[in-house]
Amino acid sequence: MKKLTLISLAVLFSATVNAQDTPKPEETEVWEPEPKVITAPGMGKAPSDAILLFDGSNLNEWISAKDGSAAKWEVKDGILTVVPGTGDIQTKRTFGDFQLHIEWRSPDEPNRKGQDKGNSGIFMQGRYEVQVLNSYENRTYSNGQAASIYKQHIPLVNATSKPGDWNTYDIIYTAPRFRKNGSLERPAYITVLHNGVVVQNHVEIHGTTEYIGAPKYIAHGKGPIVLQDHSNPVSYRNIWIREM
Repeated sequence: MKKLTLISLAVLFSATVNAQDTPKPEETEVWEPEPKVITAPGMGKAPSDAILLFDGSNLNEWISAKDGSAAKWEVKDGILTVVPGTGDIQTKRTFGDFQLHIEWRSPDEPNRKGQDKGNSGIFMQGRYEVQVLNSYENRTYSNGQAASIYKQHIPLVNATSKPGDWNTYDIIYTAPRFRKNGSLERPAYITVLHNGVVVQNHVEIHGTTEYIGAPKYIAHGKGPIVLQDHSNPVSYRNIWIREM
């Protein structure tokens, strides 16, 4: 009994010392800065702090990527559709780091296949492409199918909806950083959710999107979002962006 009492006292003494050395909960609480309050979106709606790039009404936020003239794609019934041959369009505004939401729909093109079926693309800062393609029962090279970082990263899964149904991309993009001498300090990174499924998980972008040859980095600042005219009447809606 005496031995047990001494052990108990030792344990009590040790606990008292340790209690004095243990930080209090409030010592690890950070109260500033306080996150800004926003209104989270409901289904199909943008957050209160988002920039609406296309709300279904007009192309006021867009211009021709070729010459800066008015964008010539069709706006009808709240939907933006590529008019083949009119060229790419881009945002008037430029962006660095951002969260982008965009919805797209492939046309029904039963006589087309591979890269010629529902092809378009979304370019971050006008340089780095997330592929848009009808990849529903339409085999092509894996690093060129829907939700690929074109010719760089294969999507983890194929979550493409059938033609006529809408797809959603939610993209989190971190722009590259360059040193004063123009050399690359840190590459770009991108996460893509396709129809709510993670298909690109913070992957490194190796440089500009190239059809032939290797990607490369050339120093740049903020850049526009570009939507590609690849001669297929792909449709878009509900496009919004949040700068980070």
